[in-house]
Amino acid sequence: MSATYDIIGADYANLRKADPRIGRHIHAALGNARTVLNVGAGAGNYEPTDRVVTAVEPSAEMIAQRPPHLRPAVQASADSLPFEDKSFDASMAILTIHHWPDKAKGLAEIRRVTRGPIVLLTFDPSHRGCWLTDYLPALVTLDEGQMPGIDEYQNWLGPVSVSTVPVPHDCSDGFLYAYWRRPRAYLDPIIRKGMSSFWKIEGTEAALEQLTIDLNSGAWAEQHADILKLQELDVGYRLVISNG
Repeated sequence: MSATYDIIGADYANLRKADPRIGRHIHAALGNARTVLNVGAGAGNYEPTDRVVTAVEPSAEMIAQRPPHLRPAVQASADSLPFEDKSFDASMAILTIHHWPDKAKGLAEIRRVTRGPIVLLTFDPSHRGCWLTDYLPALVTLDEGQMPGIDEYQNWLGPVSVSTVPVPHDCSDGFLYAYWRRPRAYLDPIIRKGMSSFWKIEGTEAALEQLTIDLNSGAWAEQHADILKLQELDVGYRLVISNG
């Protein structure tokens, strides 16, 4: 079975370490579920260790990076889950749905095998909250093309609740907009390897060169002095919960 992250997932476990503050939002949303399905599990970020978790991941590269204290993952895709109906108390899918080729079918499958809440951490493509898109407007186009609109989830899952997940200034999980207060991180090619968006857009060299110029001249700090005082920021990440 081939998957996108068989190509781009090298060293992903080191670049994408779960942030405990974000993890608390996810784990609270799972309620008192004892059995949890993690779909698009990657290397196991945010899997609770006090519950029985079954992880599903299509990429062999990502499965190989799961730490030894986590249960082995099942290699499968969201749109074809190898489980009986209502097998799990709850399910979770963390920053993964934008990679699914058939989002509606994937969510229908998750609802089929889940008795209780489905917890999704995703991104609102209508949000304009990070300065990075000023340098790379192609990110806006990409997000709008690959990320479901927040209103779409109720069409697939029925009634949902949506809440903002603010990102701490020192977030340990290196997803795309995690470095909103650490702009020099985007100049590091190793850090960018953990962000799938940088594998999908062109024209990054000129944009990063301009960012370098603005950082060295102090122009970036002057323009964004307001966020340098913040401990956390809404940069568009949302927790979507379907209680069935």
